[in-house]
This record gives sequence, structure tokens and C-alpha cells, in this order.
Amino acid sequence: MKPAIPKKLPLSRIDWERLVPGIGAANRALAHYDGVLYGIPNSGVLLSPLTTQEAVLSSRIEGTRATLGEVLKFEAGDDVAEESKRQDIHEIINYRRALAAAEKELKHRPFNLNLLLKLHEILLDSVRGRNMARGKFRTVQNFIGPPGATIEQALYVPPAPSHVPAYMNNWEEYYHAEERDPLVHLALVHAQFEIIHPFLDGNGRLGRILVPIFLYEKQILARPMFYLSAYLETHRQEYADCLRALDAPESWTRWIVFFLRALAEQAQANAEKARQILALYERLKSKILQLTHSQYAIPLLDRLFRQPVFPSSVLLQDKAMPTKPMVMALLRKLREAGILAVVREGSGRRAQILALGELVNVSEGKKVF
Repeated sequence: MKPAIPKKLPLSRIDWERLVPGIGAANRALAHYDGVLYGIPNSGVLLSPLTTQEAVLSSRIEGTRATLGEVLKFEAGDDVAEESKRQDIHEIINYRRALAAAEKELKHRPFNLNLLLKLHEILLDSVRGRNMARGKFRTVQNFIGPPGATIEQALYVPPAPSHVPAYMNNWEEYYHAEERDPLVHLALVHAQFEIIHPFLDGNGRLGRILVPIFLYEKQILARPMFYLSAYLETHRQEYADCLRALDAPESWTRWIVFFLRALAEQAQANAEKARQILALYERLKSKILQLTHSQYAIPLLDRLFRQPVFPSSVLLQDKAMPTKPMVMALLRKLREAGILAVVREGSGRRAQILALGELVNVSEGKKVF
């Protein structure tokens, strides 16, 4: 199989009439989701577990097997014996770090290729693939195929490395160009990135990070908090088939229809999950205030939402928290009320690990604690 020769952007042949229903549905769903986000005070804190869950699912598409609960327990100090699982968790943490770095950078300057390279460097920091030209566009030929396959057995061979700089410059120009609809624009940006496959590793994860980045920069969402990977994992085969078929007759229109449907359905799911988390927060706020009668109840609850699995000792380092005896008394009341679950008992210098189980269960969509 020879290296692909993609069309440069913008594309001239798109069946816009066929896209009208999908464009309308996706824009309505995203506007509704953004309204839900707007109504959540401090959404970055309250929806923090969903950001980690997106990192979990995006990495899972690439073959990792760590769960949200395992990531949160690891960050709380509960070590993992299996090296491959530890690597999985670090990849997930890097994904979240890359998204946070993008949000910070976009407050000062537009998205650009230098930022893309920086995100790739973060994504592959100290994990599998760290020696595969981290933070640099590839200078050798890559291909997509089953494990152990040769390039002759490849399912797809991206453009030759000598063409990557020109394709990425065109991609960056199109990213900042005007298009008839921003969501169609995003569909083309995402697909072209995956077609070029400009890095030796991490293309899939980085391509999915681009989705919330684009929605945020184009002011479609007030925060880069959009979690598309759940839909793409569920429809993994259709996702891959649509991308691999591009440049066949009508293939770009079919891809855009798929992508718009993904945005619409996932926006609805994200809005519902965000509402569930907000409802949980309001219910726990009332319950904890009644239970503790403490001025520290709300700061403590915010802290638990930001890190729902934690060593009890971490609260003693938080300047918003009271004295050690008061913190221990608050935690004891929450454990006795069933709000907090013990993940690991303390022993000697090893701190006790606690979990706000309901929040993790809502975020992962199943009972974890």
C-alpha cells in the first residue's frame, strides 16, 4: 500500500443540503449543553471527574484498560503493582494535563502548531511512546494495522513524512479559516488530522483533545469540557470505517454526518451527566450542612468534588481547612453518615484513603465504591 495523498483543505465537494438536519441537531444539543455548564457554579471543580473519565475513555480507544476508579486511587497514593496498568494510568493523567495546558494557553493566544507540538510532548511524557519523537512531527513513514503487521499488511498508510510539514501548514490555515458551519469545520479538522497522522504515536488521543479545544476557541462552549470519547468508543468500528473510507465517492459527506450525530448525541449525554453531578452536589451540600453545622462544610465538599478519592492527610495541607482535630471530626461524621467510603485503612505512616463514592459512580456510570 502506498502512502496516502490527501486533498488539501478546504474541500470543494460537500453535500451541504444533506448536512442541514445534522447541523441543526448538533448545534441545538451543544447550545443546550453549554447552557447546563453555564448554570453550574465552578464547573471546572464540579465536573473534574468527568474530565478524568474522558481521558480514561480516549486512552481506552488506544488500548489502555485502566478505569476511572483506578486512576483516582492511584492519584490518592494507592500504588499499582502491575507495570502495564501503571503506564495506562500515566497516559490518562497526561491526557488530562494536556487538555489543561491547552485551556491555559488559549487564554493568551490562538491555537497553533507550536501548541500542538507542546500538547504532544505532554501526552507522551514518561509513558509508552516517549522515545518516538515526542513533541516533533514524524520524519519516518508510519502506518495503521493490526499488532505485528508489516506496512504491506497495513489498513492505512498516512502521507509520506516529507509531505507532513506542508499538510500541517495547510491544516493550521484551515483551522483558523471561516467555514459555513463551525461544527462541519470541526469534523473536517479532526478527520484531516487523523488522515495526516503527523506523529509516530498519540495521534488518536491528540485528535480527540482537539474537539473540546476547537469548541472552546470558537466560543461554542464556555469551557473546553466536552467528552466525545464515550460515543466514539461505543461506535469504534463505524468511526474507523468512516475515516478509512475518506476520498471515496460521498465519503466526506458520510463522515460529517457521522461526526455531527456523535456531537449531538454526546452533547445530550454530557448535559444529563452534568445535571446528575450538580444534583448530587446540591443534595450533599444540604446533607453535610445539616450533619456538621460547620462553616467548613462547603469548602470541604468542593475539595471532595475536586478530588473524590483522597488520602485523609491531604486535607491537612489545604489552607481552606481548619485544624487537624476538626478535619478528623468532619471526616468521621461523613464516614458514619455513609457519604465517604474507606478505600484503604491507614497503617503506620500510610494514610487512610477515602472516597466520595457516589460522585465516582455517577461519573463512571456504574457502581465502583
